[in-house]
Amino acid sequence: MLAIRQQSQRANQSKRRKTSSCLCSVEPQNVTPVLEFLLLGFSDDPELQPLTCSLFLSMYLVTVLGNLLIILAVSSDSHLHTPMYSFLSTLSLSDIGFTSTTVPKVIWDIQTHNRAMSHTGCLIQLSFFYLFGCLDSVLLSMMAYDRFVAVCYPLHYPVIMNPRLCRLLILVSFLVVSLLDSQLHCLIMSQLTFCTNVEIPHFFCDPPQLLKLSCNDTSTNKIFMYFIGAIFGGIPVLGILCSYIRIVSSILRLPSTGGKYKAFSTCGSHLSVVGLYYGTGLGVYLSSTVSHSPRKTAVASVMYAVVAPMLNPFIYSLRNRDIKKALQRLLNRKALC
Repeated sequence: MLAIRQQSQRANQSKRRKTSSCLCSVEPQNVTPVLEFLLLGFSDDPELQPLTCSLFLSMYLVTVLGNLLIILAVSSDSHLHTPMYSFLSTLSLSDIGFTSTTVPKVIWDIQTHNRAMSHTGCLIQLSFFYLFGCLDSVLLSMMAYDRFVAVCYPLHYPVIMNPRLCRLLILVSFLVVSLLDSQLHCLIMSQLTFCTNVEIPHFFCDPPQLLKLSCNDTSTNKIFMYFIGAIFGGIPVLGILCSYIRIVSSILRLPSTGGKYKAFSTCGSHLSVVGLYYGTGLGVYLSSTVSHSPRKTAVASVMYAVVAPMLNPFIYSLRNRDIKKALQRLLNRKALC
């Protein structure tokens, strides 16, 4: 009997040790689901808040008004009902959506002194951010293909770039490519669990910052994010590079200097927008790898999230005679009314 009692006591002690070790392994992680995040923004200095608010508000108004003018000019002028300007008006609409996902939240946080954002709201903002960002990238690649057909195959341009194909490309780029990219990123971020630190040193829900704040292993999530970024970001860049390699080789074969200048001038605005969009994005990526300050990364992110969509209408209106004439006719028509 004594032997049986000793064995039962030993078994109970081993069970207690196992349960206590399990509890000790679970307690430090504290995987309680986080319901909201705190966006730290740029600075905690109260004196800089009015300046930041007015700066963001002015940039947002210029972005919305400038892109709306491009959309109105293209839609109201029958001379601009071509594939290139259809892509341009869709790009302007996408730029408005891209800026509207982040800037109004920044202005609202400064005015209300409340920087909290719910977990669901963070995922929604991230989803729309990738939706319009990917749409911009795909539209720029389509505009590069349009310029390639116009320069290399000018006689077949009306047949190849017909209105039906353009509408189909815009629909596919929005409903299939961009929507799929945004939902995949949203799915990856929704799998993360957060412990106690819910402060994001950024002005929007930045995925790299969310990966750093997560308390579980994010190596698989990072691999999936890099893989998705390589597909949905690399393929449009590759398409733009291939299109312009063919364009440059075709232009260099032209005999006259005037023909070369005219061919290059048709691609000047698009090249400027491509350089601005990808240049600022690459600059933010390089600054985040070199600088370990999250606030500096947030300031650099303003370039591609706010400044680039604001400058696109100016680039197309200042470097494009057709847009200038359409805007002039639109303003004259409004003045007469």
